[in-house]
Amino acid sequence: MKKIIYVLTLFCILLMSFNANAQDIIKSKDLSTVKVDYLSDDEIAKIISQLKSNNATINDVESMALSKGMSQNEFDKLRIRVTEYEKKNSKDKDKKDKDKKKDDKSKEIDKDSEFGRKQEKIKNEKIKDSLNALIFGSELFDNPTLNFEPDLKMATPINYVLGPGDKLEVSIYGVQQFEDTVPVNFEGKISIANVGQIAVAGMSIEAASQKIRAAIARVYSTVRSGQSQVSVSLSDIRTIKVTIVGGKQPGNYSISSLASVYNALHLAGGPGKNGSYRNIELIRNNKVYKNIDIYKFLVKGDQSDNVNLRDNDVIRIPAYTQRVVVEGEVKRPGIFEMKKGETFTDLLSFASGFNEFAYTASVNVMQKTGKEFKVHDINESEYNSYLPQSGDVFRVTKILNRFENRIKIEGAVFRPDYYSYNDGMRISDLITRAEGLKEDAYTKRARIIRLKTDLTTEIVNVDLGNALSGDLNADIELKREDIITVYSILDFREEYKITIDGEVKNPGEYEYFENLTLNDLVVQVGGLTGSASKRVEIARMVKSDVIDDADPKRIELVELEITADNNEQIKNFVLKPFDVINIRKMAVYEKPEMVKVSGAVTYPGKYVLANKKETVYNVVMRAGGLTSIANLDGMKIKRPIKEEQIKQLENINLNLDKKNDEDEELSKSKQEGLNLKQKDTLSSKLSKKLRDELKYATIPVNWEKIVKDKNHYSNVTLFPGDEIEVAVYNEGVKVTGNVLLTSEIPYRSGKGFKYYINSVGGVDSKGWKKKAYIIYPNGKASVTQSFLFFRSYPRVEPDSQIVVPEKPETKKMSTGEWVSIGSVLTSLALLIVTAFK
Repeated sequence: MKKIIYVLTLFCILLMSFNANAQDIIKSKDLSTVKVDYLSDDEIAKIISQLKSNNATINDVESMALSKGMSQNEFDKLRIRVTEYEKKNSKDKDKKDKDKKKDDKSKEIDKDSEFGRKQEKIKNEKIKDSLNALIFGSELFDNPTLNFEPDLKMATPINYVLGPGDKLEVSIYGVQQFEDTVPVNFEGKISIANVGQIAVAGMSIEAASQKIRAAIARVYSTVRSGQSQVSVSLSDIRTIKVTIVGGKQPGNYSISSLASVYNALHLAGGPGKNGSYRNIELIRNNKVYKNIDIYKFLVKGDQSDNVNLRDNDVIRIPAYTQRVVVEGEVKRPGIFEMKKGETFTDLLSFASGFNEFAYTASVNVMQKTGKEFKVHDINESEYNSYLPQSGDVFRVTKILNRFENRIKIEGAVFRPDYYSYNDGMRISDLITRAEGLKEDAYTKRARIIRLKTDLTTEIVNVDLGNALSGDLNADIELKREDIITVYSILDFREEYKITIDGEVKNPGEYEYFENLTLNDLVVQVGGLTGSASKRVEIARMVKSDVIDDADPKRIELVELEITADNNEQIKNFVLKPFDVINIRKMAVYEKPEMVKVSGAVTYPGKYVLANKKETVYNVVMRAGGLTSIANLDGMKIKRPIKEEQIKQLENINLNLDKKNDEDEELSKSKQEGLNLKQKDTLSSKLSKKLRDELKYATIPVNWEKIVKDKNHYSNVTLFPGDEIEVAVYNEGVKVTGNVLLTSEIPYRSGKGFKYYINSVGGVDSKGWKKKAYIIYPNGKASVTQSFLFFRSYPRVEPDSQIVVPEKPETKKMSTGEWVSIGSVLTSLALLIVTAFK
């Protein structure tokens, strides 16, 4: 049991050491074992902090991380994790800044001001209030952006009445100078130096200005003589208190003395749920000063009721007396308040009238009795006399989707369309309205689809020729909703095609015309190509009403010859519908095609293939043979890969990619957080290799064998586009791949594979030495062979290239998998101990 505890303790220590190493990922010397998928967000944050402290970005440390053993794949994952973490933190910071600005803005409102408190409260209530949205007039007060506040920056109205709390600015300018701001005290007086007190409360600003000028003129002689002038203006406007009863937010409000009734109603949120919009009372000095009807403003824009308020005014909003509902096809459906004596016409004007689809002949109204509902129809003649009752619901319906005088003509007429119908109208009249028949009109018959009285349809056939010639029996009378169809003779004609293929400039399918000859068709397709032979084959359809089993022939073949002295045959040969014409190609017609010879030959360049079996030896000898610096083992042929070959490989690649995707999905289920999009799939790698690298297929050539034996298999037949490359003799051996130093080592006879790898410092941490291979100058390759504990390396020749590939990535067990193994081992140990006991 103690051994089991010891093993578990050691396992936990290993996990802790892994986490410690992950946290110091930037400063670590060996990053080859780091798995980014297992790093926590805190560790990613620590990496970002280390980058900022060093004034670097994740891209700046890429080369450093790769040199310490981190794979490119793992570093790409680390870059993605760091970028996503920074974006997430940036969004959180922007949200906090936005909330902070919002809080700062709300603090700017004067919380000690009653006006400010009421204004903010009403604004919030307006956003939430949607109960009265259908009541006509509620939009004035339910819209938070609508504001009736007075403009405090405008010039003082001449009829403004002064009162305690106002401040006047009195100025004397001219010969004498004087300026002072004097408040109106609670007694309604102002006090001016050297002038005394002047009572101005209850006076308009214009009257008060004249009284102040007169008082100053009695003291200042220059004012009396006109040498100095007096100016009086309103400096500060006093605050008055009004009381609102019956609003959504009733109470006492402190508002500007320039405020009007609508401004006060706006602050109170408008009339309450049952408040009247048309009989609002402004009470001043305990008497009804004015009755306010908001509909005047809504319907006519009349603001005569929007009077200015005074201190201690009371706005009383009583309950409504009559409300009716208008719904359906009006421009502004909703709930409307009616006054005594108003008719349905007035109600219709409140609703902005009928819309374009309304049935206006009558309106249905649902009324209420003392016990139940009843329905009443109002005719158009009663609109000016019907008096709506409280609770009435008016329904305006749509007009019917039908026409009282519509008729239609279509087909072979110049103006097919809908036309108006009138009694006694005949088919000749309708054709005249449609500006007559087209030239292709079929006059033997026209069709009328007629709607019967029971709304079913019937077909009536008409002889158009007789109808248009004056025969009244044929020229039948039409009815409402008739649909007349005039046929075209082209409707009965089958569409014929003809096909031409082979050695013509524009082969394909063409429309057939009567009396079309073979010569006409050849001219239509642009003529013959230069490779056309004199042989022409025409396949013609066989038609018969009887099946003849003795004659299995499906088509009729016609063969013609085009010669310089006999073109009459094709000029006079008339084609028939669905004929298939084939112009054959000449038996021998090939353009000269070339190959290329490059490298260590006497006359490099392009050479035309003299025959279909032109070999490497023949072309090289035509190029003057090899030079003295040619590498006899370094000759190869580069053959272009055709597009169809690449497509075939890509199609096979898709199947491989499907298998690869399945493996990746399985890996994803085992390892969370793996970003499959960042990994190159087998499909993308092969596709890239085909397009960018494998543009040519390499064919090794053994020149020494060819010189000795012209029938050697290396003396291959050349194809158009091939390139023969003859390498210049090079005594170096290039070593590339996963080695410490990519370099070229001078060739030494007798030295083997290991010598050249050791000469460049050996393989790096990712190098797969046992899978190293060599590429010879002629393009041939050889790999390292292994049998049991013995390994055979390929021979090395001058101008060869040794390549050390990268080891495949092996997935190490995650922390969770180690924990699972530990749990299983612990359970097995406990079972064994229990069994022995």
